[in-house]
Amino acid sequence: MEGRQRRSFTDDYKRQAVDLVASSGRSIGSVAKELGLRDSVLRRWVEQREARLEPTAATRRPTTQATLPSADHAAEIARLQRENERLRMERDILKNCPAQWRACAA
Repeated sequence: MEGRQRRSFTDDYKRQAVDLVASSGRSIGSVAKELGLRDSVLRRWVEQREARLEPTAATRRPTTQATLPSADHAAEIARLQRENERLRMERDILKNCPAQWRACAA
């Protein structure tokens, strides 16, 4: 009996998939299903990235009210920026995915 061939993914693809999880607000399971991945694979990529990107107190910059026009405008701008980033990543992932997956996404 033949074993399944192991798939390999580029670092860029992994980064985009993890970014999609972070920016979309959806569960790892739903994003993994959409991309045709196992939950455990995508969860491992997310955990590896989180381990590398632990923020330190020196790298965090406080946001002051003086830099924001108003709380409502700032919240709307932040929401739109997150949505733009999520849409760009979804587009890039679909653009770079193998041809056999593109037929399913349409």
